[in-house]
Amino acid sequence: MATGGEKRAALLRQIMEEGGFAFVSSAEKAAAGDLRAAEAAREMAWEQLHSAPRAEVGAAWPDAYALACLHVAGLRAADGDRRAALRALDMGLIMGGDLLRAELDDAIAGLGRGEAGAVADGDVQRWEEGIAGGRDLADVLKLLPVNSLSCKQIERRSCISLEAFICDYFLCESPVILSGCIEHWPARTKWKDIKYLQSIAGDRTIPVQVGKNYACTELKQELITFSQFLERMWSSDSANLACVAQHQLFDQIKELHKDITVPEYCLAGGGKLQSLNAWFGPHGTITPLHHDPHHNLFSQVLGRKYVRLYPVSVGLYPNTESMLSNTSQVDLDNIDEKEHPKTAALEFMDCILEEGDLLYIPPKWWQYIFLQEVHNAIVLTILIIHDVSIIRLVET
Repeated sequence: MATGGEKRAALLRQIMEEGGFAFVSSAEKAAAGDLRAAEAAREMAWEQLHSAPRAEVGAAWPDAYALACLHVAGLRAADGDRRAALRALDMGLIMGGDLLRAELDDAIAGLGRGEAGAVADGDVQRWEEGIAGGRDLADVLKLLPVNSLSCKQIERRSCISLEAFICDYFLCESPVILSGCIEHWPARTKWKDIKYLQSIAGDRTIPVQVGKNYACTELKQELITFSQFLERMWSSDSANLACVAQHQLFDQIKELHKDITVPEYCLAGGGKLQSLNAWFGPHGTITPLHHDPHHNLFSQVLGRKYVRLYPVSVGLYPNTESMLSNTSQVDLDNIDEKEHPKTAALEFMDCILEEGDLLYIPPKWWQYIFLQEVHNAIVLTILIIHDVSIIRLVET
């Protein structure tokens, strides 16, 4: 196995082959203790990462960015600037490649845990009230799409065996709610304490989506600390709604990963865990009508959400834009009957997903999700390829 020094040397050679002579020069100066050169190298790598779609960026540049982040962090830490060092390392985890990931993790561990910012008493109360729910069903229905909870309800089972899950739902690709299966997760109790989340992750930089949903034209991405995200949870401005979505939070913040375990239902078909995503968001966040090509196992940790599913066979006016081809043109919150006349008559099944529930969503089923209260949720996805199943986090 190559040492850290050997990995870096091989990476610099690869960058040279891709024409990154200026980067290599700056990286060598950074390794000798030049902070300005380290920042310049990071900026060069950042520009390369944003010069084209990620799939078209040279293979070495994500790792080059991680290397530059390591240099910046090391020099910032030496100057006593822990906050800047930690942000640089988080950016390396978020945007960098896999080659130096272990070094980034070790560097974060070496910084130790900083002092947690204070959580205002009012925020603690709002958090507790949000996850407690208690909203009257009649009030909830006023916020949901027309005819919600009036058709077929998604079947609910309690702690069935893996064999029963495979035979009754997985193989026939039929949705089901599995209740009582994650009550043993430490997250089910620890995450009810906002001060705990603040102490574990408050100073960590994370990517958030800002906007009502990912399909809205006003959607933007921001990089903020977890503490700043928690403060944004109480925003009353729908255009300023921030949520953590489709992010490998548990790979980035190892302490949170210790609070969960992978349900045995993910063993359906065999395979191994590749990645794990987290969803955190406030009341009112919407995931518009879309479908995924994977077997989804959605784990609701705290709060509640409304979920509506339409079968694969239903035609729901897929978007013609390639980036949104898995997303319907139909806005369930405001259906245009002239543009989408068949929608109102289509059969669907739905549910209120409660704390501690797992929801199995088969491939290609259309899904719409409305967050009723402050929530955090985890999604595990099983990707089946030629009868070989692989569990991974997905981007919807």
